[in-house]
Amino acid sequence: MAAGTSERQATRAAAAARDRRILVSLHDVTPAHFARLRDIVATLERIGVGSRFAMLVVPDFWSRWPLPAHRSFVDWLREQAGRGAEILLHGYTHRDDRHHRHPWHRLRAHWLTAGEGEFLGLDGAEARRRLDTGRTMLEDLLDGPIDGFVAPAWLYGPDSRQALAAAGFEIAEGRWSVWSPRRGRTLARGPVVAYAGRTRGRLMGSLLWSHLAGPLLAGCRVLRLAIHPHDFDHVPLRHEIERFLRRQMETRRCGRYRDLLTSGA
Repeated sequence: MAAGTSERQATRAAAAARDRRILVSLHDVTPAHFARLRDIVATLERIGVGSRFAMLVVPDFWSRWPLPAHRSFVDWLREQAGRGAEILLHGYTHRDDRHHRHPWHRLRAHWLTAGEGEFLGLDGAEARRRLDTGRTMLEDLLDGPIDGFVAPAWLYGPDSRQALAAAGFEIAEGRWSVWSPRRGRTLARGPVVAYAGRTRGRLMGSLLWSHLAGPLLAGCRVLRLAIHPHDFDHVPLRHEIERFLRRQMETRRCGRYRDLLTSGA
């Protein structure tokens, strides 16, 4: 009996170890950052991530970079998707064009992002319009379904969350969790590991958080790493992202957001 119990425990432990994963996402995928994005994708390939990462695509970045006007970039996106990269919708313009009356929303819009919390202050009708228009554009350009969404800066207003559910998106991500708007359930819990280099203080804080995150989040079955194009403008951040990824890939496998729909939180 003891031997059988020990074998079952060992089997469960091995299965749990195999299920530990890291989700790598590349934010702000737009022609405006084409050179940086190619550099990051090449780095992910060299590290061993391969095509097991998500690309968060902005249909018309800051209303100046509409995807249909940049065919070479769209062709590159199609190539990445064909290799297995996961494509998610990332806002529509990635620009916050709303006045926030609520003090808490104003604070979040100012502190957590540089005027890019697009979906924080939208009403339901406008949020749904941007979701539908953006998803249709990506599906037409990339010839594939788009069922995942991440708001710029992970900032959502209550109306935006309701619009996501009404639009039937399977996957959405916030700073503290991944959930399914359509199914109404949480898919993964835990803070995302991300970086900021706008000021020296933010850069140093990012480096500290990255070093602490590994041991602090070791118990999380799913760990999330977000990379922004401007991260690679800073040599310390670039090196830290590579170090963090290599370290985590020693004990975790790179996964995809859609895997969470069948594995649960």
